[in-house]
Amino acid sequence: MKKTNKKQKNTKYIDKFENLVTPKRIRTLMGFIFIIIGALAIRLCFIQFVQGADLKEKAYKQQTVNKLISPKRGNILDCNGKALAISAKVDTVSINPTRIKGNDAKSTKEKKEKVAKAFSEIFGLNYEETLEKVNSESSIQTIAKKVEQDKINQLKEWMQENDIYTGINIDEDTKRYYPYNNLAAYVIGFCNSENQGIYGIERSYNSYLTGTPGKIVTSTDVHRDEISDENGEYIDAENGNNVVLTIDANIQSIAEEKLKKAVEDNNARNGNVIIMNPNTGDILAMAQYPDYDLNNPFTPTSPYWIERWDSLSSSDKTEMYKNIMVSSRYEPGSTFKLINASVALEENITDTDVAGDFNCLGYEMIGNTKIRCWTSGAHGTETLRKVLQNSCNPGMMQLAARVGAKTLYKYYNAYGLFSKTSVGLPEEIGSDLNNYFDGDSVTAVQLATMAFGQRFKITPIQLISAISAIANDGVLMQPKIVKQIVNTDTNAVTTMKDTRIRQVISSETASKMLDMMESVVDSGTGSSGKVKGYSIGGKTGTSEPPAEDKSFGYVGSFVAVAPTENPELVVLVALYDPKVSNYHGGTVAGPVVSSILSEVLPYLGISPDGASNSVTATNNKIVTVPNIVNKTVAEAQKQLINAGFRCDFNITGNKNELLVTEQVPKAGTKLPTDSLIMLYTSENDVRTSTTVPNVVGMSSKSATNSLKSKNLNIQIEGTSGAVSAQDPPADTSVEQGTIIKVTLK
Repeated sequence: MKKTNKKQKNTKYIDKFENLVTPKRIRTLMGFIFIIIGALAIRLCFIQFVQGADLKEKAYKQQTVNKLISPKRGNILDCNGKALAISAKVDTVSINPTRIKGNDAKSTKEKKEKVAKAFSEIFGLNYEETLEKVNSESSIQTIAKKVEQDKINQLKEWMQENDIYTGINIDEDTKRYYPYNNLAAYVIGFCNSENQGIYGIERSYNSYLTGTPGKIVTSTDVHRDEISDENGEYIDAENGNNVVLTIDANIQSIAEEKLKKAVEDNNARNGNVIIMNPNTGDILAMAQYPDYDLNNPFTPTSPYWIERWDSLSSSDKTEMYKNIMVSSRYEPGSTFKLINASVALEENITDTDVAGDFNCLGYEMIGNTKIRCWTSGAHGTETLRKVLQNSCNPGMMQLAARVGAKTLYKYYNAYGLFSKTSVGLPEEIGSDLNNYFDGDSVTAVQLATMAFGQRFKITPIQLISAISAIANDGVLMQPKIVKQIVNTDTNAVTTMKDTRIRQVISSETASKMLDMMESVVDSGTGSSGKVKGYSIGGKTGTSEPPAEDKSFGYVGSFVAVAPTENPELVVLVALYDPKVSNYHGGTVAGPVVSSILSEVLPYLGISPDGASNSVTATNNKIVTVPNIVNKTVAEAQKQLINAGFRCDFNITGNKNELLVTEQVPKAGTKLPTDSLIMLYTSENDVRTSTTVPNVVGMSSKSATNSLKSKNLNIQIEGTSGAVSAQDPPADTSVEQGTIIKVTLK
């Protein structure tokens, strides 16, 4: 009975299940399943064909790293190879804010706060500002630039301890350092946070110094560590070139030390010093005070700027970085009398020692205008030499009237006073001569004030370039601040050649001017510029405040040439607004010149009797040209430079592998040091021709400079006098490096 009941019960369940699983219901279930499969298929197609490219790109970005490799910025060196600006490896830390996240909103918030706290503690940042960057919706935020290695190590340790890597980027970068802080600040300049030069050489030669960035593209793991990837890409960075200056750090240091003391002792607003080699145009020193620290350029270091800094506007603060020697004008005062005197001599208006040529009553009447001499007394009758010795204004006014404005303007243009010098520094300006008057419409009063350097303005670099022409046998050279550009990857050297602009006055006139300048120092207002044992020529200058800006104050200046027998240095010192009772150039600037030359002349090996142990344009040692055929170009270059020669070549290829097959001039030739040797290889044998200039009538120094500007060499017969003959003759077409034989008589 029990068994029967159990069987009936099982049958009942089976019937019930069969009633549930009907063909209709099965079809419905299968249809539902097909709908789900279809939806999934549609979704997969949408992902594959519609969103595929975008998702693939996102995955690529998550799984790969694309880094720029910052090139190393080239160094800035002095003429002796001393590093004045260098770059060191540092890192930049940035984040991808949207990739810093947790599993949910709460954990994401906590993670972002944790990251911001770590950044603020490690790098000394404001927490709230850092958190704002971490919470940003932007794709990238920079956290810290130019980070030293110890800080990067701290960050990496924190990332490892907290297992947080995604979204934090550490990229290699470089940081600029200036080993000597304030030295040559107005020449070197500095860079902004992007490693781009914004002042000085850092700016004007930025394209040479910068280099070209490289790139790394590779796969990364969850910790952002690079993993092997055959599709990865690596493009090496091209480092920037080194820039070698004409500045000598030792001479620069002497100039800065003496200038700082002079500015402080005379309670001047500021001052500047320029030291130039008149034979080449090389700037050996360019100093300005007050100065600033290149490593901390936005923090003033001198009392002058510290006292005013907080009250200055942003634009006014940029004045602290302005190189006044190229970017500001001033009235040159009586130093300009040298220019006007040279014109009178060249035009045969007068000579150095014509008795009774000028007469100073203590003033000069220009129409109805009385213009006084700088001193209260009268100088009486004078020669031109005495006019310069006494720095007599009436004598110079009489001279200018005899020469005439048109002639003066012709020579001002020849001296380069109507154009920039193109010395190689940014923001250079020219004079304002054209703004006040021109050669056709100069009034008598304007001509009179122009005679003694007042009521017009020039830049210090223009003045020293013009005076250097007098010191260089009348030849104007283009001043230059850069000596060489060195490719740091190939070691190829590009040398900036000396540029002869023009012959302004004859060598005879220049010699007369130097003789009178020496008498100014020996027996005139420039006696404070004397240096024991050396022949020094000079001229003082004291300019009044300009009419439009009386607050500018007086300018006391002094320009000197040393030694006068064979000039190798021209020095210009100017002190602006010296607040002392005697603000004249001979009093405030003359002693500075004397102090500078007392140290610089011996440093350059110039002996006290005026003879020189250093290489000059007319006093070079005679050296035998070595045989450098069959040596590599690199070996030949090194050997020639060590022997005292210059060399030039135009090759394509590796100079460490290419062999010299010919040299011009040939080995065994006796030439002055600093002569040019041309190098040729079998792969690079293209010759360049040039036209021989006419050097007859020139001094040996002028002839040397003239031939040098054409890449020609000189051999001199005779010891003194002007050039009486030359071979080959003028206008002959010859190969660069050819020797021109000249005879002095």
